[in-house]
Amino acid sequence: MQAKQNDIGLVWFRNDLRVNDNSVLSEAIKNHKSVIACYCFDPRHYEITTYGFKKTEKYRAQFLIETIEDLKINLNAIHVELLVYHEVPEQILPALVKQHHIKSIYLQKEWTSEETQVLKNVKFTLPKFLQFHERYDQFLYHPNDIDLRFDEISNVFTVFRKKVEKYGNVRVSEDLQTLEKIKHFNNDTQIPTLKDLGLTSFEVDPNSAFPFKGGEKSALHRLNNYLFATKNIEFYKKTRNGLIGIDYSSKFSPWLANGSISARTIYWNIKKFEENHIKNESTYWLIFELIWRDYFKYVSLKYQNDIFKIGGILRKDYDWNSNAHNIQKWINGETESSFVNANMREIKKTGWMSNRGRQNVASFFAKELLQDWRIGAAYFESMLIDYDVHSNYGNWMYVAGVGNDPRDRKFNVRLQAERYDSQGQFQQMWLQETLF
Repeated sequence: MQAKQNDIGLVWFRNDLRVNDNSVLSEAIKNHKSVIACYCFDPRHYEITTYGFKKTEKYRAQFLIETIEDLKINLNAIHVELLVYHEVPEQILPALVKQHHIKSIYLQKEWTSEETQVLKNVKFTLPKFLQFHERYDQFLYHPNDIDLRFDEISNVFTVFRKKVEKYGNVRVSEDLQTLEKIKHFNNDTQIPTLKDLGLTSFEVDPNSAFPFKGGEKSALHRLNNYLFATKNIEFYKKTRNGLIGIDYSSKFSPWLANGSISARTIYWNIKKFEENHIKNESTYWLIFELIWRDYFKYVSLKYQNDIFKIGGILRKDYDWNSNAHNIQKWINGETESSFVNANMREIKKTGWMSNRGRQNVASFFAKELLQDWRIGAAYFESMLIDYDVHSNYGNWMYVAGVGNDPRDRKFNVRLQAERYDSQGQFQQMWLQETLF
């Protein structure tokens, strides 16, 4: 067994905000007798983007604040101090390295442009001897376990799915080792409030389909409730296209998005449920959705920044518009479609929208209004509690016809409303509400 180093290891948390099944944290603990951690509420994440929206609005920001509060408690239980800052990592990391004589930094590997640029900036400010330990840790199927180069990833999901299901394996998490507590360690950092981030406070809407708190504890509670306490997973495939309430779908996506639960943890709990209760089409379908999540990550690894370009990964040359009036009517829920309007008012008031709603409002935006799909994607990025860069842009490309949909479909919003909201309950719920 490798001897632990006496110097302090530093874990830089980003979108892996958990203690359980965190290979980055595990590696740091294996290698060092003492570990500290940091998280930066990067001010750039709360600024207005070129599309006119705040990059992170109040709903996801509040969920993140709750997540960091929980992470701090969970890390403290294993003698890891979490230092929290409302500054850019380029300023914080060098100061921590110098103050604590850090020689090794551990972090989850990211590959999209903003994250890689920040890491490049950080490395530029640090001594050359400092070691960065980056690990892919946001997949169900780890890149080393799928027997595919990134450039070999198929543009058709089904081909990818069959390949990983046949040849891939899902890793099992390791137990965390015990750490020595750092004596006389002073941690006077504070977790910022919504006000500190330049955002307004809010009350959770009583009609919200996602009234849950952020953090690993809440994630694990929801996992246990959806699988073992209520056994709602037994009917997932039948209910997943629902629109009202907390149990029509698993609602795991916000915790997955910021990494307060891993896809692997969900997978192995489903397997446990199948072993002890029932294995059916619904239990498989939730794993199927986790594979879709993986797929969009692999697509972005293959195509890199093309996922943010107007032509998408197909580099199609459509004639897109950017009509401010039409875009604002879509945002406000004032279009000709009451089904679109209800969904858009839901996201504006709660930061949540069903999968069925997202497909319809995105298709309406891109295929009916013919607006630049990246504007819609940027609005979702701002508002959604469960925003994930790969899934968000992957899904928007798919619906806009510049991504992984070989059929380039267009949703008939009227027929969709008749099928999924036949009694009009969902539309009535949100359209009778007064917009704030």
